[in-house]
Amino acid sequence: MPTEAGLQPLTGLPGVGPALRETLARLGMTVLQDLWFHLPLRYEDRTRLVPIADLREGDPAQVEGVVDAVQRGFRGRPQLRVALSDGSQETLVLRFFHFRGAQADQLKPGARLRCYGEVRRGQNGLEMVHPQYQRLADDAPAAVEETLTPVYPTTEGLGQRRLGSLIQHALQRLPDDAALELIPASLRAGLDLASLREALLFVHRPPPDANVAQLLAGVHPAQQRLAFEELLSHHLSLKQLRNAVRRQAAPPLAGDGSLRRRLLAALPYALTAAQRRVGAEIAADLCSSEPMLRLVQGDVGSGKTVVAALAALSAVEAGHQAALMAPTELLAEQHLRTLRGWLEPLGIDVVWLAGKVQGRARKSALDAVAAGAGVVVGTHALMQEGVAFRQLGLAIIDEQHRFGVHQRLALRDKGREGERVPHQLVLTATPIPRTLAMTAYADLDVSIIDELPPGRTPVTTVVVANARRADVIARIRAACLQGHQAYWVCTLIEETELLEAQAAEVTHVELSAALPELKVGLVHGRLKPKEKTALMDAFKAGEIAVLVATTVIEVGVDVPNASLMVIENAERLGLAQLHQLRGRVGRGHVASNCVLLYQPPLSQLARARLEVMRETSDGFRIAEKDLELRGPGEMLGTRQTGRLEFRVADIRRDAALLPDVQRIGEALLTGHAGLADRIVARWIGASARYAGA
Repeated sequence: MPTEAGLQPLTGLPGVGPALRETLARLGMTVLQDLWFHLPLRYEDRTRLVPIADLREGDPAQVEGVVDAVQRGFRGRPQLRVALSDGSQETLVLRFFHFRGAQADQLKPGARLRCYGEVRRGQNGLEMVHPQYQRLADDAPAAVEETLTPVYPTTEGLGQRRLGSLIQHALQRLPDDAALELIPASLRAGLDLASLREALLFVHRPPPDANVAQLLAGVHPAQQRLAFEELLSHHLSLKQLRNAVRRQAAPPLAGDGSLRRRLLAALPYALTAAQRRVGAEIAADLCSSEPMLRLVQGDVGSGKTVVAALAALSAVEAGHQAALMAPTELLAEQHLRTLRGWLEPLGIDVVWLAGKVQGRARKSALDAVAAGAGVVVGTHALMQEGVAFRQLGLAIIDEQHRFGVHQRLALRDKGREGERVPHQLVLTATPIPRTLAMTAYADLDVSIIDELPPGRTPVTTVVVANARRADVIARIRAACLQGHQAYWVCTLIEETELLEAQAAEVTHVELSAALPELKVGLVHGRLKPKEKTALMDAFKAGEIAVLVATTVIEVGVDVPNASLMVIENAERLGLAQLHQLRGRVGRGHVASNCVLLYQPPLSQLARARLEVMRETSDGFRIAEKDLELRGPGEMLGTRQTGRLEFRVADIRRDAALLPDVQRIGEALLTGHAGLADRIVARWIGASARYAGA
């Protein structure tokens, strides 16, 4: 078999005993090919020395110099500061927070050091925090590295040096290209793909004449060869998942359309063309006995909820139940109010099930669900033991990137009857750029609501330094005295609920004192759900003029009279979160404003983000820019399957590869299913997504 060499256990390598085998297994590495394809995260350039005078903030660099002075301090915590000079009239500070006495004794004035680390701006000029360093003999010249140094993803108990050595041993057993290559020659024809064997050897040990700039940018032909196969494995795994779902059955939810017609007639507005188009796509899916797996993307305020309500009515008309699951109680309660307002006049029970529903209320809700209540709204509580649906036909998951794969599976399995599973409708208000969507969601059919309902007013965004805080407060006073309402959102880089709540409390005291004529409310994640709901209801009713809040209000709050939002420390938030927050205003007929309050100095990245927010309110344009600034990793959230974690590929950089990836992927699945399985196993292995998720 061609892959026999790659499937040999790692215990055959020198030094791999039971303890190391266990450590390697934590990284998902059990056979030789796992080491071959455990690719460097990045490279360190230790091939040259950079004069201290030429160091640039933010760059990693290798320097050599003599210790001028050493200072030990204990303000708050122990600290060791070492001043290093190299004769260039500039000094670099090395700062250590964790050090031993013997280490401090070694770093004495006059000692000659070679250091590698990231250059930062400190209180007294440039510094490196915890650099790697070695002490050099006073007079002997020390050679620099001849090649770039690979840095691998690792785990506790496995250092870079040991892991690198294991990979080199594994590479000695790398077979020839014919045994290694899994993409048939007929499919590779016309593609400029390098040899897979040579690509692996190159990225693990770049030769002295390697193009350093290409390697550091990830565009070297060797990296592109590996990126192509990694993107292909990801695409194949999602397509296999989609095919596995298609092999299952689902109840056809056709219905007679009567409930949907009554809801549309009762709405005070007509659906947009985009809502009608997406609604028709969902209705066509639901009529099929093949499970729907559709993602609906829609910008903040585009009207996804009414589209989901129409889908739920299709299920109810066909004698089935629909469940809507949201990631937070605040968002779930927003859906509950909306759906009860729409569906109860049609004679449909909308049951509420969340963690805070306890005692008799919980028993009553569970009984209603088991008896066949048409629509059930809730949080993770929907998936708990003891929740039994009579006949779940449609599972709706809102903001799905906040849920893990187990949670999606658990909700779907609540409606499993033998081989039959419910249809799944996934909603997101986070616009995903097309490039990312076609790769990240190859297992989903994607619909886009790309039109805002009439009556939504554009939001004017201004960027203001914190020094003008008094002007911003005056602006809030003027808006509220005219009968409008305002949000003041407090954000912290330390995203713990306690610290966020404390920051919000300080701001609440400040604004209450500055605006004595206005009622100022406070909502944060540490409030009890009942208190939070009461505050939000009071704000919605107009009893509170200014609401000080943490980012808990990012999604799911609809107060049409709120026309002004201030986001404090806006430079600390990503574009997607800023856009979500801003979407809380502009929901009525009054011109609305968003003030992005920042603390100078701004980093280049923060400046670029705030500029994008000032220029556009188009969620898809913002998402494209977010992808450009941050890369794909964060855009899909951070939980389990929400993550796009590639070893070498980068969706934005490697977008040009995607058409060929998709073409070859389809050909492999059609004519070479066994090879497709082996490509997925090679790159994804044990971390492949659960079938049917």
